[in-house]
Parts: sequence; C-alpha cells; structure tokens
Amino acid sequence: MVSQDFSRGYGLAEDKNVTPLIVATENLTGAIKNSRAAFLIFALNAISALLFMGLVNRPVYDDPYNLTDVHAYATKGFSRATLLAQANPPGPTSFVWMAEAVRLLKGEELRDARIGALLSWVLLTAGVFFLARYADFPEVWYGALLVVLVFPHTVEASATVLTEGPSLLFAMLGALAWMQFASRFDVTPLGLALGVAGGLSMGIAVTCRQYNLALLPAAAVFALYQFLRRGPASAGRVIWLVSAILTLVFAAAPVFLLALVWKGLSSPGMASGTSYSNWQAGVGLNISRPMVVAFYMAVYLVPLTFPAMLVARRVRSWGVVLAALMSAAVAGFYSSALLTPGPLRTVILTLARGEVMQHVAVGVVGFIAVYNIWALGELIWEQRSLIETSAPLAFALLTIIFFICEQFGVGGNIPFYDRYVLNIAPFLGLLAFSVLPRLTYPRLLALAVMSFAGHVILWRYAFGK
Repeated sequence: MVSQDFSRGYGLAEDKNVTPLIVATENLTGAIKNSRAAFLIFALNAISALLFMGLVNRPVYDDPYNLTDVHAYATKGFSRATLLAQANPPGPTSFVWMAEAVRLLKGEELRDARIGALLSWVLLTAGVFFLARYADFPEVWYGALLVVLVFPHTVEASATVLTEGPSLLFAMLGALAWMQFASRFDVTPLGLALGVAGGLSMGIAVTCRQYNLALLPAAAVFALYQFLRRGPASAGRVIWLVSAILTLVFAAAPVFLLALVWKGLSSPGMASGTSYSNWQAGVGLNISRPMVVAFYMAVYLVPLTFPAMLVARRVRSWGVVLAALMSAAVAGFYSSALLTPGPLRTVILTLARGEVMQHVAVGVVGFIAVYNIWALGELIWEQRSLIETSAPLAFALLTIIFFICEQFGVGGNIPFYDRYVLNIAPFLGLLAFSVLPRLTYPRLLALAVMSFAGHVILWRYAFGK
C-alpha cells in the first residue's frame, strides 16, 4: 500500500478523496511549474548550442557521417535516386530537414545543418507550449517536455548534425495532437483534423527514426481500447471508428511509402552492408537487444521516478529484494554487453577500476533500477484507475511496451547506444509525471544533474578531438 500522505510529500498523484477543486488547482500549479522549468532548460540548451556552433566549427561525433546524406539531399534534392543512395540507417526525413536548412541559409554547410537541427528543438518546445494549453493534462505534457530537454544527449542533438531533433518534433507533437482526437468520444471537424495531422506526424516521425514505429501499434491498440469502452449502444460509435481508422491510415502512409522504395525499413546500403564495411542494419531476429533496451530505460527512469522507492511499501519485502538481487547478478554477469557508449559506461569505467569492480558496479546499478521499476509498478497498480482516465499515461505505457518489443526485429550488428533512449524520452516523461506529478526539490535536483551531464557531453568535443 501507499502511505496516505503520499500526495503531499513525494509528488505522487492525488488521493482520490481530494476534492475536484483542489485537484484542479494542484494541476494548474503543476502546469505552471513544469512549463517554467521546461522553458528555463530550453533556454540554457539553446544558448549552449549556439555558443558551440559559433566556437566549434568543425565536425564532431556523428557529424561527418550524417553530413554525407545531408549534403546529398541539399545538392541533389529529394528523389527516389537520392533516397536509394542514402548511406545511413535512420530514415531520410531528418536528413532532408537539415538539408533544407542548408539550401535556405546558403552558408557554411556544417553550421547550417546544425542550425536546422536546433530549429527542430525550437519548434518542438513552441509546439508543446502551444498545444498543451488545450490538452486535458497540460501539466503532464510540460513535464514530458522537461524530461526530453534534460536528457543527457539533448544538448548534443541540438548542436550537432543528429537526427533526434526532427524525429522528436514529429513524434511528440503528433502524439499530443492525435491523443486529443482519440481520447474523446465525439467526432468534430477540428478533432478529426487534429487526429489526421497527428497520425501523419507520427508516421513522418517513423521516417525520421525507425524507433518511432512503436507509435503506430500503440495508437492502434489505444484506439481499439477506446472503441471497446464505448459499448455497442453508444451513439456515434461507427463514425468514431471510421475516423480513428482514417487517422491510422495517415499514420501508416509515410512508413508504407518508405518501405516500398527501400524494400524494407533500412536504407539499401545499410541492409546490404555496402554503406559501411563494418556495419549492417536491417530486419532480423534479435533476442538480446530488448534486454539491453529495457535495462537502459529502467536506468533512466531512476532519476525521473526515484520517489517511488521512498513510499511504495511492498517493495521492502524480502521477495522484491531477492528479485532485484537476482536481476543485479544477471546484469553484472552481462556487464560487457550492457555497457554501450554513453554516460553510464563513462561513469562506471572511470570510478570502477578493474573488470571485477565494473561487474559489481553494473550489478549495483541493475539492483537500483529493478527495485525502482518494482516500486513504480506498485504505484501504477495502486493508481490503476489513472490508466482509464489519463490518455497520456495509457498511451505512454503502450508506446514503451512496443518500443521494447520492436527491438526483437532489429537485425544487423549496430548496437543499442544509450543515446537512442532519447527517442522514447517523451513517453518516459509522460509516465513519470502521470504517476508522480509534483516537481519537488529532490526531483528538480535529479533533473538538473541530468541536464548538466548533457552540457558536459557536448562541450567535451570543444576540448577533445
């Protein structure tokens, strides 16, 4: 059980006995706090990115690889030929986005492409601030935006030629718009327009980064759930179903067209191994990848939802501790497979000297992550009525589940870098701020540490190779 004073001390969802007026006031206060924090972090990220662009005018990290496709689309345009000739594994839309910035600005290619990447983050923030005002749970969407902005790789993706910016722009705004349609039982022209635009945006997000494919089955399952909730005698049931199917057709259309040209979900060069001699990407069975993905998602959920461990009582049982210890032992044993390049690997390799200590360190991280997930699961179960009343929470859970499941089909030999968790960050944020809506000082400190790590990740390039 959860202690009766949880809603005041640890930022959890309201006790159901609290009056609607108090809940509305709390939600408004939460929306203001979350939006202000998100805007502050966005401003810091933008300033840091602009300074980096001005001071570091040379390719870093993945700039040289991604500029290849940006240059091709900027000079030759978007066509079937350039699409088939793409060298890199992500979908083409992010490269086309940055290529258009290069074409419009007509300046130095590297800097213009970086400006294009930063612009996507500006539009994402502005879009969430505009749309969330009309959403049913604005405080949750502002919280999700805050989580995206403090993620350790966000500043890096804002200042360099990475594909995550346009991908998150279409994914997050698309999900926000589509849910405004799908969460309502009445079909209005405006609602249908939002659903179609949101569905199309989510489909475009898949053509930016294929990881966003999880959005489509999540939307389909959510729509089916909404349809079944209406009951056979509900007025307008058929009209709503036809409208929902229409929005899902628009979501699937960009993915279908891309797969038709590529004859798959990865560029022909990456699927055949001709783009890079040592890397290959395509569709294929992968048993271990979902475990790696689940591990990193659990790790990143710790700073986002750690108050859950402080209030969930059942997790203090010996059974839960034993399960977490067993998970820790497995994580420690497979530490070499779990430690992919990223902040976690850097910290562990820096602090834990020797192979044995590194295994122990990964085990400790695994224990904390599993223990926290168990506590979070208990809170979700205690507040399971939220899943029926909160569309963002229900959709986030579905997207997270399908994100893990889709990893079974990721073939090739490209590992899952922890930077890729950024693709699912909005939905981790929706989950975190649906169950733990209050932005308490300890949570602010955890988010600030994440944000600081992001600036360190970016600015190391200014002093390194």
